[in-house]
Amino acid sequence: MTVLVGRRESFNAAHQLYDPDLSDDENRRLFGKCVNLHGHNYVLEVVVAGEVDHATGYVVDLKVLSNVIKTHVICDVDHHNLNTDVPWLKGLIPTSENLAQAIWDRLGPEVPAGVLRAVRIWETDKNWAEVSDQA
Repeated sequence: MTVLVGRRESFNAAHQLYDPDLSDDENRRLFGKCVNLHGHNYVLEVVVAGEVDHATGYVVDLKVLSNVIKTHVICDVDHHNLNTDVPWLKGLIPTSENLAQAIWDRLGPEVPAGVLRAVRIWETDKNWAEVSDQA
Protein backbone atom coordinates (compact mmCIF):
# COMPACT_ATOMS: atom_id res chain seq x y z
CA MET A 1 0.00 0.00 0.00
CA THR A 2 1.29 3.47 -0.89
CA VAL A 3 0.84 6.26 1.64
CA LEU A 4 1.23 9.95 0.86
CA VAL A 5 2.62 12.36 3.44
CA GLY A 6 3.50 16.00 3.12
CA ARG A 7 5.40 18.85 4.66
CA ARG A 8 4.52 22.53 4.51
CA GLU A 9 7.11 25.29 4.84
CA SER A 10 6.86 29.02 4.22
CA PHE A 11 9.11 31.83 3.09
CA ASN A 12 8.95 35.49 2.17
CA ALA A 13 10.46 36.69 -1.07
CA ALA A 14 10.35 39.47 -3.63
CA HIS A 15 10.05 39.00 -7.36
CA GLN A 16 9.29 40.80 -10.57
CA LEU A 17 7.59 39.23 -13.56
CA TYR A 18 9.64 40.65 -16.41
CA ASP A 19 11.18 39.24 -19.58
CA PRO A 20 14.34 41.20 -20.46
CA ASP A 21 13.91 40.23 -24.13
CA LEU A 22 10.63 42.18 -24.35
CA SER A 23 9.91 45.90 -24.30
CA ASP A 24 8.62 47.58 -21.15
CA ASP A 25 5.24 47.99 -22.83
CA GLU A 26 5.04 44.31 -23.79
CA ASN A 27 6.07 43.26 -20.27
CA ARG A 28 3.40 45.51 -18.79
CA ARG A 29 0.81 44.06 -21.19
CA LEU A 30 1.76 40.46 -20.26
CA PHE A 31 2.35 40.81 -16.53
CA GLY A 32 0.30 43.86 -15.50
CA LYS A 33 1.16 45.24 -12.08
CA CYS A 34 3.33 42.18 -11.38
CA VAL A 35 5.94 43.74 -13.68
CA ASN A 36 6.85 45.85 -10.62
CA LEU A 37 9.07 44.44 -7.91
CA HIS A 38 6.84 43.15 -5.10
CA GLY A 39 6.76 40.42 -2.48
CA HIS A 40 4.77 37.44 -1.32
CA ASN A 41 4.42 35.22 1.73
CA TYR A 42 4.85 31.91 -0.10
CA VAL A 43 3.77 28.52 1.19
CA LEU A 44 5.58 25.46 -0.14
CA GLU A 45 4.02 21.99 0.13
CA VAL A 46 6.05 18.88 -0.65
CA VAL A 47 4.36 15.49 -0.94
CA VAL A 48 6.21 12.18 -0.82
CA ALA A 49 4.80 8.66 -1.12
CA GLY A 50 5.82 5.12 -0.45
CA GLU A 51 5.28 2.14 1.76
CA VAL A 52 5.25 2.57 5.50
CA ASP A 53 8.45 1.28 7.10
CA HIS A 54 7.38 -1.27 9.71
CA ALA A 55 10.24 -0.39 12.04
CA THR A 56 9.59 3.38 12.16
CA GLY A 57 5.98 3.73 11.02
CA TYR A 58 7.18 6.40 8.56
CA VAL A 59 7.15 6.68 4.80
CA VAL A 60 9.78 9.39 5.26
CA ASP A 61 10.79 11.04 8.52
CA LEU A 62 9.14 14.46 8.13
CA LYS A 63 11.82 16.11 10.29
CA VAL A 64 14.38 14.92 7.75
CA LEU A 65 12.21 16.11 4.85
CA SER A 66 11.81 19.49 6.55
CA ASN A 67 15.59 19.80 6.88
CA VAL A 68 16.07 18.93 3.20
CA ILE A 69 13.51 21.57 2.17
CA LYS A 70 15.08 24.19 4.42
CA THR A 71 18.64 23.40 3.32
CA HIS A 72 18.03 23.18 -0.43
CA VAL A 73 15.23 25.71 -0.92
CA ILE A 74 14.19 27.91 2.00
CA CYS A 75 17.68 29.13 2.95
CA ASP A 76 18.20 30.30 -0.65
CA VAL A 77 14.87 32.08 -1.16
CA ASP A 78 13.68 33.40 2.21
CA HIS A 79 13.89 37.21 2.35
CA HIS A 80 15.58 37.35 -1.06
CA ASN A 81 14.83 38.73 -4.50
CA LEU A 82 14.03 35.68 -6.66
CA ASN A 83 15.11 37.52 -9.81
CA THR A 84 18.61 38.41 -8.64
CA ASP A 85 19.61 36.50 -5.50
CA VAL A 86 18.94 32.83 -6.27
CA PRO A 87 21.46 31.21 -8.63
CA TRP A 88 19.25 28.20 -9.43
CA LEU A 89 16.49 30.54 -10.65
CA LYS A 90 18.80 32.48 -12.97
CA GLY A 91 17.24 32.99 -16.38
CA LEU A 92 13.71 32.09 -15.22
CA ILE A 93 10.79 34.44 -14.86
CA PRO A 94 9.90 33.61 -11.23
CA THR A 95 6.25 32.71 -11.74
CA SER A 96 4.70 30.16 -9.41
CA GLU A 97 4.86 27.62 -12.24
CA ASN A 98 8.59 28.12 -12.74
CA LEU A 99 9.22 28.10 -8.98
CA ALA A 100 7.40 24.78 -8.58
CA GLN A 101 9.45 23.20 -11.38
CA ALA A 102 12.75 24.57 -10.07
CA ILE A 103 11.99 23.39 -6.53
CA TRP A 104 11.06 19.93 -7.85
CA ASP A 105 14.44 19.81 -9.59
CA ARG A 106 16.21 20.89 -6.38
CA LEU A 107 14.48 18.36 -4.13
CA GLY A 108 14.38 15.33 -6.43
CA PRO A 109 18.02 14.32 -5.92
CA GLU A 110 17.83 14.99 -2.17
CA VAL A 111 15.05 12.55 -1.26
CA PRO A 112 15.02 8.78 -1.70
CA ALA A 113 14.52 7.78 -5.33
CA GLY A 114 10.90 7.58 -6.40
CA VAL A 115 9.27 9.10 -3.32
CA LEU A 116 8.75 12.69 -4.49
CA ARG A 117 5.17 13.04 -5.69
CA ALA A 118 4.30 16.74 -5.76
CA VAL A 119 5.60 20.23 -5.15
CA ARG A 120 2.95 22.93 -4.70
CA ILE A 121 3.80 26.58 -4.24
CA TRP A 122 1.17 29.00 -2.98
CA GLU A 123 1.92 32.57 -4.06
CA THR A 124 -1.21 33.92 -2.39
CA ASP A 125 -4.06 32.28 -0.54
CA LYS A 126 -5.88 32.07 -3.89
CA ASN A 127 -3.08 31.22 -6.37
CA TRP A 128 -0.88 28.13 -6.54
CA ALA A 129 1.06 26.02 -9.00
CA GLU A 130 1.92 22.34 -8.68
CA VAL A 131 4.35 19.95 -10.29
CA SER A 132 3.73 16.26 -9.78
CA ASP A 133 4.72 12.86 -11.08
CA GLN A 134 1.13 12.49 -12.36
CA ALA A 135 1.46 14.15 -15.76
